[in-house]
Amino acid sequence: MLAGGCSIAFAPIFVRLSDTGPVASAFWRVALAAPCLWAWRWHEVKGRGLKGESLLPSTFYPPPSILLSGLFFAIDLGVWHWSIVWTSVANSTLLANLATIYVTLMGWLVWKQRVSRVFIAGMVTALAGMFVLVGPNFMTGGTRFVGDMLGALTAIFYGSYMLAIKVARDAGASTARIMAWSTTISAIALLPFAWFSPQPFWPASGEGWLVVLGLALVTQILGQGLIAYAFAHLPASLSSVSLLIQPVMAALFAWALFGEAIGLAQVTGGAMVLAGIYIARKGS
Repeated sequence: MLAGGCSIAFAPIFVRLSDTGPVASAFWRVALAAPCLWAWRWHEVKGRGLKGESLLPSTFYPPPSILLSGLFFAIDLGVWHWSIVWTSVANSTLLANLATIYVTLMGWLVWKQRVSRVFIAGMVTALAGMFVLVGPNFMTGGTRFVGDMLGALTAIFYGSYMLAIKVARDAGASTARIMAWSTTISAIALLPFAWFSPQPFWPASGEGWLVVLGLALVTQILGQGLIAYAFAHLPASLSSVSLLIQPVMAALFAWALFGEAIGLAQVTGGAMVLAGIYIARKGS
């Protein structure tokens, strides 16, 4: 889970380096990853067949949880990539990780899991940190504030994706099956939006293709694959806490590569968000 979190921390870096539009880079991330994931899935199914297991047609079709995971992930990527372009990497990534709060709230609403006072204290701390984080951009307005709001909206779809993945894993779906289907569904959902977007669809250079290939290999196949595998062995609450390494590493990468200054408001708000999420998960 920690290795997956570090891998997906490169996602906003690749998006910033990409010479395509934000939705197009989201599409190429999943479209280029899909063939590799299907090769993995085919190897898995073929291996089972060689062991004498029957290859039922149902093994090739996605259950509703995997279908939803692909749709949620497509919306998550489309919204988040715009957020990365319009606001700082630190803000967009930190706000997207409020998904951990959303995961527990949904567990309370849907699965009737108990919510403790510790969780409520953590949630209030994280939300207060969000307002500190967004405050300077709220005062100035413009695209940076819109980017912050899109980062917060990303959290809802990212959390929904994590819940759908957890349901699929608990039902016995393999990592290869989940990743192949959800990635393909995301690519199909993103294609029309990327194609008709006014921003560039095709990478304009060899370097541009390397960037979107990096998105596919490092963040989608390696990062999301490790996370989907880890969900089978860890509770959802612990998994989301482990992923808090992502915004920290993403902010460090952006500082080192782009010189993105991390101001007092970002340090204070980011620390409150991370502390609040950690407390909330401890109390869930």
